[in-house]
Amino acid sequence: MDARSQALLEFPLVRERLAAGTSFPPSQRLAESLEPSADPVVVARRLDETDQARALLSERPGVGIGGAHDIAPGVDRAARGGRLEPEQFLGIADTLDAAARLATSLADERRSLLRDLGRELHPLPAVRSTLARSFDPVGELLDTASPRLGGLRAAVRVAYDRLRRRLDALVGAELGSALQDPIVTLRNGRYVVPVKAEARSRVKGIVHDASGSGQTLFIEPLVAVELGNAWREAQAAEHEEVGRILDELSALIAVNSAALRETLDAMARFDLWAAKASLAADMDATRAQTAERPEVVLLSARHPGLTGRVVPIDIRIGDGYTALVVTGPNTGGKTVTLRTLGLLSLMHQAGLHIPAEAGSKLPVWRDVFADIGDEQSVAQSLSTFSGHLRRITTIVAEAGPDTLVLLDELGAGTDPTEGSALAQALLDHFIRAGAIVAATTHYAELKAYAHTTEGARNAAVEFDLDTLSPTYRLTIGLPGGSQAFAIAERLGLPQAIVEDARSRLTEAQRSFEATLAAIRETEGETSEALERARSAEQRADEALRTAQEERRRARRERDEQVGAARKEAEQIVTQLRDELAATRRMLERETVTAASLDAAMSRAETIAAGLPVPETGVEEPVPDAAVPRTWKVGDRARSRSGGWEGRIAALEKGGRRATLEAGGLRVTVEVDDLVPALGAPTSVGGGTGRGAAASASSASSNAASLRLERARSVASSLDLRGARVEEALETLDRYLDDAGVAGLGSATIIHGLGTGALRDAVRAAAGAHPLVRSVRPGERGEGGDGATVVTL
Repeated sequence: MDARSQALLEFPLVRERLAAGTSFPPSQRLAESLEPSADPVVVARRLDETDQARALLSERPGVGIGGAHDIAPGVDRAARGGRLEPEQFLGIADTLDAAARLATSLADERRSLLRDLGRELHPLPAVRSTLARSFDPVGELLDTASPRLGGLRAAVRVAYDRLRRRLDALVGAELGSALQDPIVTLRNGRYVVPVKAEARSRVKGIVHDASGSGQTLFIEPLVAVELGNAWREAQAAEHEEVGRILDELSALIAVNSAALRETLDAMARFDLWAAKASLAADMDATRAQTAERPEVVLLSARHPGLTGRVVPIDIRIGDGYTALVVTGPNTGGKTVTLRTLGLLSLMHQAGLHIPAEAGSKLPVWRDVFADIGDEQSVAQSLSTFSGHLRRITTIVAEAGPDTLVLLDELGAGTDPTEGSALAQALLDHFIRAGAIVAATTHYAELKAYAHTTEGARNAAVEFDLDTLSPTYRLTIGLPGGSQAFAIAERLGLPQAIVEDARSRLTEAQRSFEATLAAIRETEGETSEALERARSAEQRADEALRTAQEERRRARRERDEQVGAARKEAEQIVTQLRDELAATRRMLERETVTAASLDAAMSRAETIAAGLPVPETGVEEPVPDAAVPRTWKVGDRARSRSGGWEGRIAALEKGGRRATLEAGGLRVTVEVDDLVPALGAPTSVGGGTGRGAAASASSASSNAASLRLERARSVASSLDLRGARVEEALETLDRYLDDAGVAGLGSATIIHGLGTGALRDAVRAAAGAHPLVRSVRPGERGEGGDGATVVTL
């Protein structure tokens, strides 16, 4: 876009302000090179960048690139095979730390541009850890930088200590009288002692330097030469290792140079976005809507360069007219109006928010042209008029559809009659060319032109005659007056001179001014009505935008709910698969029972329904713990855990276990597991006959129910591995009772091989059990000799 117009409209000052808000040189360079774009796609993306960065910083103000450096020179040097300095490595480490923090902040970002930018950040944890292990915070190589460096540095210290101790001994005793001063000093990287010139023969060694007077010779004693050589050799070895480490680290940076450049570029762009967001917040700016056609609507617009109390202005152009003629007194704000329109247009196309109220609208101009200020030049022999005309000639050649033309004091600097005629011709040309044009003038003829020409409209900057000061308000539809006579009177010009000036106006001029005053009065009423209509339209637009936003929000919430439901469904499917896998493992171990299968099915149904497991069981009546029940032979009882019901046929000594009998079947249970049978008397005293009758009448049905209940809860195998013999036999006895009640045809007892003691005891006990028909070792596929198969 036209560079001269950008300078006239002070866009470089906005760019400088933006650059001042960046955090490090790469983003500063991006800000300084920012140019308005004529591509609507580019403009929209740039505005989205500002929007998303502003939203992020309002939510999390601490997000940024703090600690990052311009590492591009160091990375380029390493890529060319050069050796980096320690401070360059520190800068790279700090920048990678900043990139890691920024990447973490953007990892779960919901805004697309910020999320995509976060993916371009490469924190390179391996490089970071290597640099952290190699350098301390001030850039010194650590002993851990390589396996050899620590040992070499220790050798340097040892050699130095030996050298100094020997020299200190020489200075202290052996050479005391031959020395100028009892000190050890350094000359040309070697430790020496200051020897008197006349005592030179007493000190064997190498002369490295002499004083200016020649009275003192700096000699390295011969006895210390070897120690000095050892010290220098240790230093050289350390220096060589340091160089090798720096070369190795530089090669590491070179290998990762592409990722480092991409990371630096992403951080620079994020910092630029953050600077745009910060500038928008400082100016209390908003994003202007992008108009589909050449139409400008600026509401409460403010020039970014103005400070103090700024009076906002409304500018409308393009809806019914494409030329705006702004008139009014000097210092009234005519030029500021043009600058505000032009500068805000450039800011919009650079992706910046503009200092105006929400609802403002700007198109994407193909170009913006401005002729503002005095173009006279002594060096080029240009008068004010010639300078303006040369600039306008260039604009005439370039202006057309989708261009904005801003002309200050159009036609000024020459004869008023010819100047106003030329100004009208120029405005006609720009209207026909399809450009949007705004011009300022003092010519009364141009006021009449704007009133009578289709496609043109008057605008006036207001002036307060009481205070002799401009109000800076812009009123579209009304022509403005220069107010020269009124200002002269207020400033104390003699009344006679003012009246004489008025009398010199022609009748046509006085009639014209009167007509303009009538126009201002009429159009003022019309403008008020139009403003009310526009205000109502604006409120309607705002209500429509609110409704659309609510609809988008509802759609987002619906999408989020669908996503959450899908995620929950996936979790349920995963749980079902886990449940099926667990049941399959039970089947493979042959430990699944009908009851456990029913429970698994119940859990699967509960998971699929997404509901908690319903409580379907009826709690068993619990006897009063404070009054323990005393059971007797003949009492009818029921087992809470197994569901068996029958008459107590026997009680063990001590009363811990009881044998229930029903329908010819006997089951041994814990006494603590018994509760009174439903409908049974609480004691057997006086009710033995009735209990026997009840037992006889329910024997067959009870036996069937016992078989059904046990079939649902007894597994087809019993695993006794790891149990002691006594525990195993007790468990085996109960299991065989249960298996017999359940009606199992056979069962597998798993006892393992071991020493054979458990196997022999199991087979002997099983063979002696009254419910067992036969016992045999397991065959191949049944566990071999580590299992016993019993037939019931």
